[in-house]
This record gives sequence, structure tokens and C-alpha cells, in this order.
Amino acid sequence: MMHSPFLRPAPGVRGVMLTVLLALLPGIAVYAWQFGAGILVNLLLASCTAVAAEAAMLRLRGRAVGLAVGDLSALVTAWLVALSLPPLVPWWLTVLAVLIAIVAAKHLYGGLGQNPFNPAMAAYCAMIVAYPALMSQWPAPGQLDFGAQLDLILGGPRNIDAISSATVLDALRTGLRTPGATVDALRQTSPFGAVGGSGWEWVGAAYLLGGFLLLARRVITWHMPLAFLLTLALVSGVAWLIHPAQFAPPWFHLASGGTLLAAFFIITDPVSGATTPRGKLIFGAGIALVAWLIRSFGAYPEGIAFAVLLMNICVPLIDMKTQPPVFGHRGGESP
Repeated sequence: MMHSPFLRPAPGVRGVMLTVLLALLPGIAVYAWQFGAGILVNLLLASCTAVAAEAAMLRLRGRAVGLAVGDLSALVTAWLVALSLPPLVPWWLTVLAVLIAIVAAKHLYGGLGQNPFNPAMAAYCAMIVAYPALMSQWPAPGQLDFGAQLDLILGGPRNIDAISSATVLDALRTGLRTPGATVDALRQTSPFGAVGGSGWEWVGAAYLLGGFLLLARRVITWHMPLAFLLTLALVSGVAWLIHPAQFAPPWFHLASGGTLLAAFFIITDPVSGATTPRGKLIFGAGIALVAWLIRSFGAYPEGIAFAVLLMNICVPLIDMKTQPPVFGHRGGESP
């Protein structure tokens, strides 16, 4: 017979990371269905590189290797890196991105729990700045079979016109530079789908399903995803109402790019994000605002990664200014 108090023990790092990996599986499955199994090769490359880099850094730092590698945090980072990169990038780019995430963005700052920047987004930004051409080669749904994808990943010849398709964010940004072009006219062409990008709408819906699992298991709280999605919908909706010919509607922004992956799996990183309830709302809203500004006026079609890193810088100030009052003291009083 059980007796009170009925307290649920807090899940350990391994349990949390395992839940995140499981929540990513629906998105990965739909990704492979829509764009081919090449993403599975990238996930395998990223996973092996992350585990090896994690073990090497722990040994160099004189830490226990087995327990730390077994906490699955390196695998979560690897999967987020692989899912953020185009599925056709050569193998060495995936390996380099994961090494930057694990070695530079994580362990050079002290390892798990010490990194001020989101490792996956730091790696993504490094790659898009260093290799913009390779980072723009995204396939259309069903465009290449697995053999062709594997050849490209392993270093085969890259005929850009044959293998790449502009993302909807890139197509919109580029198309609007044409005199007389409008958002509605551009959305009637390829690669646009009914709401966002053709094929990516299904991937986003699968990430949303995984996000609900994280919320149900209390791995994340509602603050960051809700603030991020509502703010992105609000700012894009206001711009669309003011000038619908030049600004995409809010549902397009919510269903395009890495919006839903970011909302539940990236900005909710417990280490590099805000920790207070009000701080989480500010953090999520800030990422959405900066991401929309970059999407609409910046040099890159997708601004979420840069927005995350910029808001990571603000986390210490956000947490300091949003600390709840200590129990038994009035707001602003120190104990």
C-alpha cells in the first residue's frame, strides 16, 4: 500500500533527453517520407560524431566518460543539428557542424549546463555564414531517390540546378524583389503549398505533435512556445493587414521554415534559455520578433537561429529583471 505524500520524482537528464528524442521521431518519420531517407544518413553521421566528440572532450577534461555520454544530451544536440541542416549537405559539413556544437558551443564553456548559447543554433549559424551555397540546397518532395541522395551526401558531383529547390522563405524573399510581384501571386507557384512550403507543412505538423508530447510529459512548459508562436503570428499578422502584397500572412510564417521545430525543441533549451516564468515569455516573444524582422528585412530567409543566439545574450538580464519575489517578502525586497 502506498502512503502520502504522493510525490513524483523529478526525471533525470537521461529521462528528459530520451523523451525529447522520442518526441522528434514523428517529425523525422514525416521528413523521410516527404524528402527521402537521406535525412536518416545525416542523423546517423551526426549521432556518431556527437558521441565521439563528447567522449573525447570528457576524457580531455578528466571527467567520467560513460555516465556523461549515456545521458543522451549529445544525441539530442546531434539530431537538432541534422534536422536544421539541408538533407543533401555533404557528410563533412554535418560532421563539422556537430563538432562546433559539441566542442565549441558546449564543452569550451564547461559542458552540459554551462553553455550560454544554444549549441545546435550556434552550429547552424556558423555553417550558413561559412557555406551559404551548400546551406541553400534543399530538395523538393520526392525529387531524388535514396541512391542519389546518398551519392550527394558522400561527396558525389553536385549539379545545383538538378538537386536544389528554394525554400518558400527564400522564394518569397527573392520573388518580392521583382517589380510588381505580390505575395499572393508568388504563393501560387512552386515550392509553395496550401499553407507553407510543399511537404514542410506535414513535417511541421509532426513536430507540433512531438511538442504536445513534451508538454504532456512536462519536459517543457507552455511559456516559450506560446509566446513565440503568438508573437510571430501577431507581428506578421499586423504587417500583412497593413501591406498584404509585400508581407506574408501569419499562418504562412507559422507553417514555414523551422518555426514549429524551434517552438518546441530549440528555444526551450533549459540551459541557454530564460528560467523564470515571465522571463520565458519575454525570451520566446523576443525570438519571434527578431526572427520575423530577419525574415522580412534581413539578408537571410530564415532568421530563427540568429534570433535564438541574440536572445541567449539577453538571458542573464531577463532572468535578473523577472525574478519572482522571495516568499515572505514584498516584491523588490531582499531577504
